[in-house]
Amino acid sequence: MSEPGDSRRNSIELIGAKAGTAMPAEMRQALHLRGLVPTSIENFSKQELRAFQQLKSKSTNLEKYEFLATLRVLNVNLFFRLVLNHFRDIVPLIYTPTIGEACLSYSHIYPFLYPFRTSVGLFITLDDADCIDTVIENYRRSMPEPIDPEITVITDGSRILGLGDLGINGMAIPIGKLQLYSAAAGLNPGRTLPIVLDFGTNNEQYLNDPLYLGTRERRPDDKR
Repeated sequence: MSEPGDSRRNSIELIGAKAGTAMPAEMRQALHLRGLVPTSIENFSKQELRAFQQLKSKSTNLEKYEFLATLRVLNVNLFFRLVLNHFRDIVPLIYTPTIGEACLSYSHIYPFLYPFRTSVGLFITLDDADCIDTVIENYRRSMPEPIDPEITVITDGSRILGLGDLGINGMAIPIGKLQLYSAAAGLNPGRTLPIVLDFGTNNEQYLNDPLYLGTRERRPDDKR
């Protein structure tokens, strides 16, 4: 059940994710944001300049990956503007080669990449098989707009790049691929759906890692 003010907060989050500091004055007034955000109303080019400067200030490619992942959640329009206008610089950060490092570290950096109120895709376990409709409905309810995906990329994390069995950490691959598809083919990023089939891992490193976020058991046999 919605609480009082939910619709207002949802509107602020939705519009903010698309406009940010470029939100016009009349929209700020209508959303009761007067005094809550900086006064300057910027154009999208200025937003892009600031974002690119912040990106370049990061000292490692993994830090740049983390910055871009957070930016995509906070302001999806700005993220893709940055990708399209700096394609050669950013593709190696959101996919190969940096995506390999991101996969290896995924369980350790995941909580700092995306706000927990934001769904980045589906994490499906064997226990979810009997209630998959509920999982899908949960995803729909989490989306800011009531639209269904047009494309998905699915992995079980068993063979990631040349790195082998990474379990749930392989989720970074579907996310990265769909970002590239959206940027290069003009797909609506809101209609893409990354999925990881979290059926366990045979990688001892992750089975013994206290911070591993996936199912902490070996993969099922083919019959199961």
